[in-house]
Amino acid sequence: MAAPAYREAGDGPLTLVLLHGIGGNRHVWPAQFDTFVAAGYHVVAWDMPGYGESAMPAEPTMAALADSLRTLLDTLRSTSEASDAPRFVLVGHSMGGMVVQELMARGAPATRDVAALVLCGTSPAFGKPDGDFQREFVRQRTAPLDAGKTLREMAEAIIPGMLGEPDDVTRASAHALAVDAMGALTPPAYRAALQALVGFEQRAALARLNVPVLLIAGEHDTNAPPKVMARMAESIPDARYVCLPGAGHLMNLTHPAAFDAEVRTFLATL
Repeated sequence: MAAPAYREAGDGPLTLVLLHGIGGNRHVWPAQFDTFVAAGYHVVAWDMPGYGESAMPAEPTMAALADSLRTLLDTLRSTSEASDAPRFVLVGHSMGGMVVQELMARGAPATRDVAALVLCGTSPAFGKPDGDFQREFVRQRTAPLDAGKTLREMAEAIIPGMLGEPDDVTRASAHALAVDAMGALTPPAYRAALQALVGFEQRAALARLNVPVLLIAGEHDTNAPPKVMARMAESIPDARYVCLPGAGHLMNLTHPAAFDAEVRTFLATL
């Protein structure tokens, strides 16, 4: 399997692997690259299969996406010094957090060298792909495409509701970046991601997570509400849960200082 495309910068004993959500790409982490490269970390952000410069997944399933993440980690291991094997901290936002959970559910050797997880704006399950709710979810999300709307037009309609309560300047920059990212998607990639998303179910795997986990919720996130993430934390043996005041779903873009501070505090414990 070919490795997905990725962006990287920095050097250090820990490699932060940043995994975006359904409307993102490797460019939706600008503050995190600045913060964590400057702090002495190796930072990597992928284009999920079908996104950016990454090829479409072999099949539209969460398992296929987890296979691609494993290939990325293998690629990063192969490019590191033999005497300095990387330790990975997987940082998954929204759907990216689900891909992380899918990989971790496999256990060793797929999770070799994973030192910790940061799960933000995500959940442990969506449901079964043939359920009525799931079919209706896909129908609603694809109806604008079927009616001739572009993904950029769709982004302009839905991104404002994901921003929470940042200041005006940050709101404008976060809105522009998020719309550009979703607008760069192709309809086939978006449809494939939706199909993978609705089949995700890893609630039972939370209790088997054997690394430290930081869960970050946004106060105003309606995609992954704080109460959902708080319940996730209760099921994980070594978990820390925080909720960012004023933040919505796109917390790393709209509240980067608070987001990065929580991650840095967590990393210092590893």
